[in-house]
Amino acid sequence: LSVVRYIADRVVVMYLGYIVEQGTTDQIFAPPYHPYTEALLSAIPIADTSVVKRHIVLEGDIPSAMNPPSGCPFQTRCGYKKLVPDNLCETKVPPVKHLGGGHMSLCWLSDDVLAKMEPVIKFDKEHAAHEGVPDDAPH
Repeated sequence: LSVVRYIADRVVVMYLGYIVEQGTTDQIFAPPYHPYTEALLSAIPIADTSVVKRHIVLEGDIPSAMNPPSGCPFQTRCGYKKLVPDNLCETKVPPVKHLGGGHMSLCWLSDDVLAKMEPVIKFDKEHAAHEGVPDDAPH
């Protein structure tokens, strides 16, 4: 993903054959994220010590692609599923949620939960300017 950030205009994130998130590169690298995208971003190795990165450890069972779980394809590893009522994550595949500007996510999380997501990777203002990240981008 660290290379994708510099060479792609749009990104599609897949899990167990499902497109779980898609959008522009800037949309994928800034919250709100699909929980799998959030975990992928936290796995990017970054040597720059001025960059702050959250480390997310996935727990739960790794599902089989030959026998995928019911409901959301990521639900066996998702730390957010307890925030979704009525066990929807375990019983129904989520609808595509349109987040604006062509940014889409396959997730049951509410708009309130998505709005509270913190960036996985935070750049200081000097580093962001050097990398071409706009000043008003989430840091």
